[in-house]
Amino acid sequence: MTFTELLSGLPGLLAARAYLPSLGTTVYRAAHQTETGGLFTLDIAGDAGILSLYDTLDPWEEQALADACGRAGRLAAVYLKRRPVEARHAANVDREYLSPPDPVWGEARPEVTALEEGVPFLIRPGADLSVGLFTDARPARAWVREHATHGEGRVLNTFAYTCGFGLNAALGGAQVVKNVDLSRKVLAWGQANYALSGLHAPDTDFLYGDVFGWLGRLARRGAQFDLVILDPPSFARGPRGTWRSERDYGGLMALASAVTAPGGQVLALLNHAGVTPGAFERMVLAGLDDANGGAGRRARLSDHLSSGEDYPGATHLKAHVWTLE
Repeated sequence: MTFTELLSGLPGLLAARAYLPSLGTTVYRAAHQTETGGLFTLDIAGDAGILSLYDTLDPWEEQALADACGRAGRLAAVYLKRRPVEARHAANVDREYLSPPDPVWGEARPEVTALEEGVPFLIRPGADLSVGLFTDARPARAWVREHATHGEGRVLNTFAYTCGFGLNAALGGAQVVKNVDLSRKVLAWGQANYALSGLHAPDTDFLYGDVFGWLGRLARRGAQFDLVILDPPSFARGPRGTWRSERDYGGLMALASAVTAPGGQVLALLNHAGVTPGAFERMVLAGLDDANGGAGRRARLSDHLSSGEDYPGATHLKAHVWTLE
């Protein structure tokens, strides 16, 4: 497919998801890589578009694509994200080039309140490469909302980011929800999301610090949760060194099992196209075998969750529900 053909086909492509706002979802993926030859994706949040490029284009091509997205989507603004293969490293040294703070088309929309199945979220299209919500996890957040009262309704949301999972747990009726993240900024963003839904958001429910440290601390306190959510990055550098999900997920699962009540569940997510579902299951089971100082923890795989209809053909996200004995 040529660049000109991509531009001319945009109106029809975006029309395929036009029904989602009528279902209460105004933040979603309007064009996925599987539909654009791997060149770009377009996310829509309210009246703002977030155009992500996965290959290098000439400046005039970038502008032409942004213009076409804005007009085809009837948007007020289009923001650009350049996503090289090693964006996880480059983002720290070339942030403004990768994620320009101002729109490349239309009028500025620094903050947008958009809906996901009726739940409002604060989106910041020009803030960074991550704008406030990962839309591929929409089915997983809906699952959390539906299962939040499992057991005694105690939920631990790790790597919470802007607390989308925690918010859905609270909306679903969970009695206790704790959100853990290494960034105070995103936890404050999460509290703002709670406020949009009129929920009480005390600071004690937003735990700042290293997730691994908190898991150990909670285990020593004897804390138990009926649902533990694990949604780590695929790669990160932190206080404990370099995290690689394909190498370290088992250890994370072992720590999580120590705070999961008998009969409790772990929602384990992995965003890594290079890890197959089978390999992911083996990593989780290896971690459970090592849990409790090598005594192990028995578990069964209860559910698989998909990325949603706006991610056709996507294989990057694995979302598995494990029930622990």
